[in-house]
Amino acid sequence: MGNEALSTSSPGAESTNRPIVDYPAVQQSEQFQRLRRRQRSFVFPVLAICLAWYLAYVLLASYAHDFMSTPVWGSVNVAMVLGLAQVVTTFAVTTWYVSFANRRLDPLAGEIRDEIEEGRLGASASPAPAGEEVAR
Repeated sequence: MGNEALSTSSPGAESTNRPIVDYPAVQQSEQFQRLRRRQRSFVFPVLAICLAWYLAYVLLASYAHDFMSTPVWGSVNVAMVLGLAQVVTTFAVTTWYVSFANRRLDPLAGEIRDEIEEGRLGASASPAPAGEEVAR
């Protein structure tokens, strides 16, 4: 191995110029703010509900021993059922978020990306050589 391993340019790198992206300007744009509102309007309420559900489980496990040890089926008790429900809740919320993101976030994020790539959003006047990024 010689100097080939130290090369910073990729073999298929294009030599065209790309616009420098002004990321703070993109973050201030209406489209990006709409994307953030949409994402937060889902995440924060669901997070609050999940944290409350988890805290309720922990409090029940800590202070309601008789209730949690109540048998449900054979040696399976309420604590085991609620613990399993915690795991199921995690998978359900993850699936729900992925579906939400695919339907409501990804199309808007794609529009923002397209506008950035076309230079209509957050582009400054001078282009940067391919492969260079703007330091933040």
